[in-house]
Amino acid sequence: MTKKLKKRLYRILGGLALFVAALILEGVVGEQYPNMVLLAFLAAFFVSGGDVLKKAAMNITKGQVFDENFLMMIATVGAFLVGEYPEGAAVMLFYQVGEWFQAYAVNQSRKSIRELMDIRPDSARVLRGGEAVEVAPEEVRPGELIVVKPGERIPLDGVLEKGETALDTMALTGESLPREAGTGDEVISGSVNISGVIEIRVTKEFGESTVSRILELVENAGSRKSESENFISRFARIYTPAVVILAVLLALLPPLFLGGNWNTWIYRALSFLVVSCPCALVISIPLSFFGGLGGASKSGILIKGSNYLEALSRAEVVVMDKTGTLTKGNFAVSRIVAVSSDERLLELAAYAESGSNHPISLSLQLAYEQRSGKKIDTARITQMEDTAGFGVSAMIDGQRVIAGNLRHMEQNGISCKAAEEIGTVVYVACDGDYLGYLVIADEIKADAAAAVRKLFATGVRDVVMLTGDREETAQAVAREVGISHVYAQLLPGDKVDRMEALMQTRNGDGKLVFVGDGMNDAPVLARSDIGIAMGGLGSDAAIEAADVVIMTDEPSKIAKAIEISRRTLRIVKQNIVFAIGVKILILILAACGMASMWAAVFGDVGVAMIAILNAMRVLKVRGQDG
Repeated sequence: MTKKLKKRLYRILGGLALFVAALILEGVVGEQYPNMVLLAFLAAFFVSGGDVLKKAAMNITKGQVFDENFLMMIATVGAFLVGEYPEGAAVMLFYQVGEWFQAYAVNQSRKSIRELMDIRPDSARVLRGGEAVEVAPEEVRPGELIVVKPGERIPLDGVLEKGETALDTMALTGESLPREAGTGDEVISGSVNISGVIEIRVTKEFGESTVSRILELVENAGSRKSESENFISRFARIYTPAVVILAVLLALLPPLFLGGNWNTWIYRALSFLVVSCPCALVISIPLSFFGGLGGASKSGILIKGSNYLEALSRAEVVVMDKTGTLTKGNFAVSRIVAVSSDERLLELAAYAESGSNHPISLSLQLAYEQRSGKKIDTARITQMEDTAGFGVSAMIDGQRVIAGNLRHMEQNGISCKAAEEIGTVVYVACDGDYLGYLVIADEIKADAAAAVRKLFATGVRDVVMLTGDREETAQAVAREVGISHVYAQLLPGDKVDRMEALMQTRNGDGKLVFVGDGMNDAPVLARSDIGIAMGGLGSDAAIEAADVVIMTDEPSKIAKAIEISRRTLRIVKQNIVFAIGVKILILILAACGMASMWAAVFGDVGVAMIAILNAMRVLKVRGQDG
C-alpha cells in the first residue's frame, strides 16, 4: 500500500472513531448539550473530509466549479445547516471510503504496468580499454561489448558474443519458461540473464532497442482514449451542472410556489446532489480499460491505447499474412525420399550446397549437422559449380554430385520422376545415378491451427490469408490450419487492394484486423482497422505501424487479445447500465421524498464501489498461457 493510501486510510479511521463517539454522545446528552453534539459531528466531518473541502475551494478559485468535490461540499455543509448532523458527517465519511477504494483499485490496476516499466535498465557495463565501465545505456554505441552478470537485466539489444545462458523474458513476452541462448544468438533488452556471465555485442542504440520501444508503447497507451471514455467525459461535463441546477430548483420552487417546508425540500435537494455524483462512471470506465491494457500486457500483448482495445472487441474479419505469422519464416527439411539411404542422400545434398548462403542451402546444411552431429568438412570437396536457377554440381570424395531442380536433372541426363510435393524440391544424383529428393518447406507454427479455431470460437466471422507465396504452397498451409479463403502471389500493393476489398464486406461497425510481421506488411498494417504485429523481435516498421504488438510469435495470442477486449467491453457496459440505472432510480425517489440521504449515499458511494470492484475483474486474465 502506498503512503498516500495509508494517509487517507488513517484519516478515514480517525473520522470513523469520532463519528461513533458523536453518535454515542448524541444518544447520551443530545437533548442537554446540543452544541456539544454539533461540535462532535463537526470534528468527525472535518477529520474525514477536510481535504475534500480544501479541494473544492481551490477548484472554485480556478473556475472548476462543477466537480464531485463541489457536490459533496454543498451536500454535506447543507445537511449541517438544516440540522441533519449525522447525515452530513456520514455522507462525507462514506464518500471518503469510496474514494479510498477507487484509489486502491487504480493502484492495483497499475501494478502490472509498473512491473513492465521495471524493465528499464539503470546502467550498462561496457568494455572499454580492457576494463568494464558502468555507463548509462544511452551512452553505449552499436558495436561495443557489454558484460551482463547472472541476475542482471540485459540493457541493450545485441548478439551473444561470449558465454551461454538462459534468459527470463517473462516481463516482455509473458512466457514463463526461460529461453536458452548461446554464442551468435540474438538477445533482447529487458530480458534477465539467469545463469553465467555473458558478453554481448550491441546492435542497436538504446532509443531503438526492444525495451525502449516497449516503454514508449506503454507510456503512450493511456493517451489514446476509447469512444466510451470520451462519451463519459462529455457526459460528466453536461450532467454535473444539470443536476446542480435541478437540485437548486428542487430546493426553491416547491416552498415558493407550493407552500412546501423549506427544510424538507432543501434536504431532498441535498440528497439529490449526493446521489448525482458521477464518480461511479468517471472512475470505473477508465479503470476498466486500464485494467484491460494491464491484463493484456501480462499475456505478452501490448495494445497501444484504449481506443484500439475497444475496436478490437468488434473484430469481425481477421486477415493474416502467411510467412512469419502462421509459419515460422525459416526453411527446414520437411521430408527425405531416398532410393536407398536417407543419411547418404542428405549428406551429399548438404555438401553439394555448402558453398551457398541461400536459405534452401543453409537449411540442408543445418539438417545434416543436426542429424549427423558432424560439421561439413570442406576438404572433401574439390570442385563446385553453381548454375543459377537450376542447381549445383560438385566433386565430393572424387564422385560427381548433382543437386537442384528437375530441369537441372534433365540437363545432366538424369532420369527421375517429378515429385508432387508442397515446398521446394531438391533432387540429388551421384555419378549419374539418381539418389532421391528432399523437400524444403517453411514450418507451420505449432499453435497456428489452434489459433484459427480459437478465432472462430470468439465469434470472428471469417479468417483470410494473404501471401506473396505460390498458390500451391499457400493452399497447403491454409488447409492444414483451417483457413478457407486464400489469396496468393500478392505484392505489397496487391495486399492493400485485396484488404480494402475485404473491408467492404464488413457488417455495421465490425472491424477488419490484419496480422503480419514483416517489412512489407507495414502498409497493410497501417491501412487496416486494427493492425497486429507478430513478435517483439519482428520488423521495426511493422511494430511502428501496428496498433497491437504480440511480443511472442504465437498466433494463438490474437484470439487472447480479442477475448480480453470483449471481456473489458462487457464490464464497461455493465457498469454504465448499472450506475446510470441505479442513480436515475434514486434521483427520482429523492426528488419525491421517498429516499433519505442514506439511500443517496448508497446511490453514490455504494454504486461506485460495486462498479469499481466489477472493473477490477478485468485484471484477472482467464486461461493465461504465459
